[in-house]
Amino acid sequence: MAAQALVMFAAGIGIPLLAALNARLGANLGSPAAAATVLFVVAFLAAGATLLFTGPASLRGLAGQPAHLFLAGLLVAFYVLSITWIAPTFGVGNAVFLVLLGQLVSAAAIDHFGLFGAQVAQVSALRLAGIGLMGLGVALTQLAPR
Repeated sequence: MAAQALVMFAAGIGIPLLAALNARLGANLGSPAAAATVLFVVAFLAAGATLLFTGPASLRGLAGQPAHLFLAGLLVAFYVLSITWIAPTFGVGNAVFLVLLGQLVSAAAIDHFGLFGAQVAQVSALRLAGIGLMGLGVALTQLAPR
């Protein structure tokens, strides 16, 4: 569990870094779409190398998967394109704040209803309070004087 938590913490650190780096690349290139394309090419190569290392045989079952599962790729594209386009003018902190707020709400709904095979975790009053407190904490980080 500690190793998993550490990996997810590192992934969380990576989200604002991704936003800042790709936003700067998009601004430098004058095209958020070009920056997103470069990001996806690099990500594709990294994922492909990982797949080769871990065993590409797992792709055999791909054709039998429900079509809605492929929407995840569109969601990643939406996130990368939107953060690359918006962060340079809106601010990385503001953009990531709203992404985090959206993640809290979405994760709670997914867990509450067990969507997409997720482990069910009912949204209790205590959990709602915790989510609200997390949202307030993230909001306070954006209110601090700059």
